[in-house]
Amino acid sequence: MDLRGGFRRWSAVHSGIILLSCSSCLGLMEWDWHLFLIITNLEDLVKLVEKTVRSEYKRSPNRPIYLIGESLGGCLALAVAARNRDIDLVLILANPATSFSRSLMQLLSPLLDALPDSFSPALPNILSLTAGDPLRMVLDNAVKGLPLLNAAGEPIEDFTTFSSSLPVLADILPKETLLWKLKMLKSASAYANSGLHAIKAQTLILCSGNDRLLPSQQEGERLRQLLPSCELRKFDNSGHFLFLEGSIDLLTVIKGTSYYRRGKYHDYASDFIPPTPDEAKKIIESYSYSLFNIVTGSVMLSTLEDGKIVKGLAGIPSEGPVLLVGNHMLLALDVAPFIIRFFTERDILVRGTAHPMFFKRQKSGRLPEVSSFDSLRVMGAYPVGVSNLFNLLASKSHVLLYPGGLREGFHRKGEEYKLFWPEQSEFVRMAARFGAKIVPFGSVGEDDLGQVVIDYDDLVKIPYFRSEIESLTNEVPQLRADVDGEVANQQVYLPGILPKVPGRFYYYFGKPIETEGRKQELKDKKKSQELYFEVKAEVERCIAYLKEKRESDPYRSILSRLSYQAAHGPTSDIPTFEI
Repeated sequence: MDLRGGFRRWSAVHSGIILLSCSSCLGLMEWDWHLFLIITNLEDLVKLVEKTVRSEYKRSPNRPIYLIGESLGGCLALAVAARNRDIDLVLILANPATSFSRSLMQLLSPLLDALPDSFSPALPNILSLTAGDPLRMVLDNAVKGLPLLNAAGEPIEDFTTFSSSLPVLADILPKETLLWKLKMLKSASAYANSGLHAIKAQTLILCSGNDRLLPSQQEGERLRQLLPSCELRKFDNSGHFLFLEGSIDLLTVIKGTSYYRRGKYHDYASDFIPPTPDEAKKIIESYSYSLFNIVTGSVMLSTLEDGKIVKGLAGIPSEGPVLLVGNHMLLALDVAPFIIRFFTERDILVRGTAHPMFFKRQKSGRLPEVSSFDSLRVMGAYPVGVSNLFNLLASKSHVLLYPGGLREGFHRKGEEYKLFWPEQSEFVRMAARFGAKIVPFGSVGEDDLGQVVIDYDDLVKIPYFRSEIESLTNEVPQLRADVDGEVANQQVYLPGILPKVPGRFYYYFGKPIETEGRKQELKDKKKSQELYFEVKAEVERCIAYLKEKRESDPYRSILSRLSYQAAHGPTSDIPTFEI
């Protein structure tokens, strides 16, 4: 993880960053001062961090202060947060050592204490012998007699895995230093755990699945339940010192969890940091996105100012604000190809709307983890809401809006490409207020991936599934509760889908509709309603056009597309129907 590079980029807009890292000699680094200190007393170390926090708070009282702690540093961050509840703190904790009492590390202290000083130079070799079965069995049997076993809380058999890391520690640290660090970890863990009840700071826990020193993933789950405002991200293939791994970019993690903010709350417009070229490349070239792009083979058509339909996105206005309004495919399958194509073809970052359930999940809920949505957050996704739409249009963004929302995304059998829009003109007057261009579009192709064979109407007839759907629906924020019609039905369920040999996705963007200079005109409810129905009718026309034209596409099937690329190269542009 490139901490210096990441924070150098970040410090241009945010100065209140304090890094507490056990892997950097228990050091304290405040980015502005580059201060590194080593203190032998835990209480003094906590007071030093607290002094730095107070100084930063005095300088910028209305901005949050980020405490970023790894291992023991995570304990320090928690301790400081418990003692400073009046300060707006954001804690980013990587494998915090609050689980020390339940780890095998605590078993090292009595072993090291019992080791004669004359054996200290041979400590690495002695510990490395635990990799051999006979001596490992002897060591395990010896440990079984220790009174600390019951407090360990982990199966003693795991000691053999843990012991493989010990020779490295012994090579780096002499016996006395290793003992001192273990005692510091023990006291820091107890100190932090004693104050967990007092913490109200926003917290993000990063935990490794391959941590041989601490049970970090179990501890992450425990802290998520105990802390009032806490999110968890898991890195299954990473080790204990997460900040030393080059494959993980901390700034990207923070952006993907929407934890970056400059005020009391995260603003999806002003606090958004666009993805770097490297971040965007990693997301676009990731296995799931690249595979989905191959499977769907998306075709995009747009309309120029003179009404001519062209292949590609040349008809999309370059300057915002632009409001892209269209239909939602089943399970929002249309979003990823949409966002990626705009970025790669036109270098336009579209801010895509999404239901709030993709941004926050109940701690005890059963909905999928929101971490799977982090990459789209990095690419600009935002939770649907009037204030967010207002702020994004005010910032002259390209904004993607699905008026049909959850009802279209979880539609029933036979409802492919049917619009479920509110009767009221929700977005027209807001677009006019900022002079935004409205671009209606239609998208088709979900029925070429699969067919819904079991839907909501089928599932609610079975008591068990009816109860499950009600439970899941109650977990998510209820939108449009005061709206009449089908769009108000926001049930969350997973339909039964019969897969097909994949076909192709098609998007058709109509001619942009100008609202600049029409603010006063569109304040009239009748006029805005007329424009609203005009946009809706244009979306339906785009859908009908694509459904008809795709019938003549010789490369609609993935088999024909793969054959074409085999003959012309994997990066060749695959043709489609005649426009």
